[in-house]
Amino acid sequence: MAERRRGKLKIFMGYAAGVGKTYKMLEEAHELKSAGVDVVVGYFEPHGRRETITKAEGLEIVPRKKIDYRGTVFEEMDTDAILARSPQVCAVDEFPHTNVPGSERAKRWEDVEILLAAGIDVLTTMNIQHLESLNDQVFHISGVRVRETIPDWVVEKADEVVMVDLTPRALLHRLQRGVVYEREKAERALQNFFRESTLVALRELALRQAAHEVGQRLENADQAAGGEGAFPVRKHHKILVLVTADPKTAMLIRRARRVSDFTDAECFAVAVQPGADLAQLPQPEREALERHLNFARNLHIETRILDSEDVAGALVDFARRNQVTQIYLSRPRAKTWFPALSKDPTQKIIELAKDMQIVIVSDREPRAQ
Repeated sequence: MAERRRGKLKIFMGYAAGVGKTYKMLEEAHELKSAGVDVVVGYFEPHGRRETITKAEGLEIVPRKKIDYRGTVFEEMDTDAILARSPQVCAVDEFPHTNVPGSERAKRWEDVEILLAAGIDVLTTMNIQHLESLNDQVFHISGVRVRETIPDWVVEKADEVVMVDLTPRALLHRLQRGVVYEREKAERALQNFFRESTLVALRELALRQAAHEVGQRLENADQAAGGEGAFPVRKHHKILVLVTADPKTAMLIRRARRVSDFTDAECFAVAVQPGADLAQLPQPEREALERHLNFARNLHIETRILDSEDVAGALVDFARRNQVTQIYLSRPRAKTWFPALSKDPTQKIIELAKDMQIVIVSDREPRAQ
């Protein structure tokens, strides 16, 4: 039996609400329909925008699934209904959305994966601030911690990423005219996320990401065209992240993932624990470590738990055996890191790994607006 074709994923990406991502997605859906393609809308969030609502007219919209959660009925995309309908193409708004508890899957991007696996092409939308590896940079720029994120590898697997651009001045003008949000919400937005300086920085971030995506895709296409005779890009860099229960570890993992993507480096996330058994730890510490290791796995970072009482020695030994070139550590807080050690492990790692680059990552405070 022939193997089922995987659907293609096209992402319309912007840097803020109101730049026109959903409108462009629906515009393409209309073009496909006019060309005779069987296309449906699996999920569409109008946000009260008249232009966008009008653009959805004439397209088949699959009814949403109703889910009761704590006495309130929520509506989510009905993945099973879309599979049963089996269109060629499905438009799905708000790719990073978190589904209401009680849904079969936690994230909408996971629902989209099901559609793609069934051979359905998907058009979807997202903003750059929802990319997991940029979470700390976005917080630094805006002062807002984005809670709904998508692992970078999900976006990297997309067949096409289209940057939907609009100048910050034009976006602010749309906001002031009530095109993006109703007046009261628009006024709140102008005082918070929609400051011009924030929008300029986010747009620059999105444009840099788009340029990186183009470069990576061209590089992959060149290698594919060259076949066995092509010169492969060798990964000269390997990055290692020390995973601890410290809350800053999540920031550390995001930073390392971001750097590894841009330098085409391999990345490891390593914890050190006697017996390699986290069950020996107090519950809060164990849960924090497991959470950080799972976070790294979700970003497609290889994880290890090393069996040793000597954190620094075990970490540097692993780094040497695996030809690691950079070790990422968070700045330690007094009396919270590895109290059983008489000497701070960060300093000991620096002393032991003089042949490697040690990167001490500090917290990023939101910049002054």
